[in-house]
Amino acid sequence: MGASEFYTRYNDDQLSKIGNTIIYLSKKIDKLSKTKLLKLLYILDEISIKKSGIPILNLKFKTWKFGPVSEDIFVELSSEPSFLKDYFYKIIEGDNIYILPNGEFNDDEFSQNDLDLMDFVINEFGNKTAKDLISYTHRENSPWHNTAKKNSVLELLQNEQINNTEFVVDMSDLVKYDDRKAAIYQEYKMLH
Repeated sequence: MGASEFYTRYNDDQLSKIGNTIIYLSKKIDKLSKTKLLKLLYILDEISIKKSGIPILNLKFKTWKFGPVSEDIFVELSSEPSFLKDYFYKIIEGDNIYILPNGEFNDDEFSQNDLDLMDFVINEFGNKTAKDLISYTHRENSPWHNTAKKNSVLELLQNEQINNTEFVVDMSDLVKYDDRKAAIYQEYKMLH
């Protein structure tokens, strides 16, 4: 899938918010690897949905071996950046890809709650390794775990028999026991 196909999924405001989130995280966390960034983007949405019923970035995460992963962001970080090229650049050291900010953080698309959430995630998860973050996102009863289990791919992913699936992580699991947040989440998803 070409960059232009990914680009059509996001409007300018969404691209700015995703790109500036990458700038913010990469300015605050030393040696931010590609895998760690992908996990932190997921954790931001997970915690935001738990807190308010609304995702901060509204990314679609797929159930991959090292997932949950936003496939289009993964491709953007793995190859030559296209639709987010104004926000980051990468350096390769051995087998690792590190993400560095390409510009200054612009908070136009962010509420104070968004900024507080990003600081919370940096404080709670910023010093964790990518492997730690994978364990966190794969914990029992997490949306990734439940989606993999529901679609009968959990053991295949855990045993590394497959690397990825097209199953989208069901984030509604995060608010299913809170009727108000569940309604907010469903309404948000219908509108976006």
